[in-house]
Amino acid sequence: MAQTLTEQMLDENRDVFEAMVHHRFAEDIKADRLPNDAFERYLVFEGAFVDTAIAIFSYATAKAETIAQKRWLIGVLDALANRQIAYFEKTFAERGIDPTRYDIARADVAAFRDGMLAIARDGGFLDTIAAMFAAEWMYWTWSNQANRTEISDPLLKEWVRLHAEPEFEAQARWLKAELDEAGKNIDAAERARLSGIFGRAQRLEIDFHEAAYF
Repeated sequence: MAQTLTEQMLDENRDVFEAMVHHRFAEDIKADRLPNDAFERYLVFEGAFVDTAIAIFSYATAKAETIAQKRWLIGVLDALANRQIAYFEKTFAERGIDPTRYDIARADVAAFRDGMLAIARDGGFLDTIAAMFAAEWMYWTWSNQANRTEISDPLLKEWVRLHAEPEFEAQARWLKAELDEAGKNIDAAERARLSGIFGRAQRLEIDFHEAAYF
């Protein structure tokens, strides 16, 4: 049986995917040793990106071909605006974090934000789905592992749990299913191009998570 598109993506980008899934950020969380300043820096950077993700999924919604796709993506937008953004608002307040004290314009953080946004703005529907599959399959993979470990910081534990819950898994699997269905009807060159987007997104993720440490 021929490979599905997402199997091809994961095979062709195995090294970079594994590098991100086992990035020291994820490993430090699983070992309950993530430095507090790294977590708080990450929170500000990630909070800013979630706001960008609303724009990314808005592009996908506008470019979607079916009402079923649009309905799903509207649900994604609702979750981003009303669950994830709300988490950051609550966490910033509880920890006394002032986001304006952090440089979200630094090169590694801006490269991730601008690179992912450009894929959605300039590419087609499947380009965005490929990039966000890279991000969300990666997050679900390591968060599912980390959720089974002891995490002493309750707000960090909550963040991990958000990405290990059935709702987030369903979102990652929806992206996967969309790609696999599309992959049945596209040629080898287009499959390779979408696989390249997956790899590019993973490399941007690695640099973005490294930024939490300094």
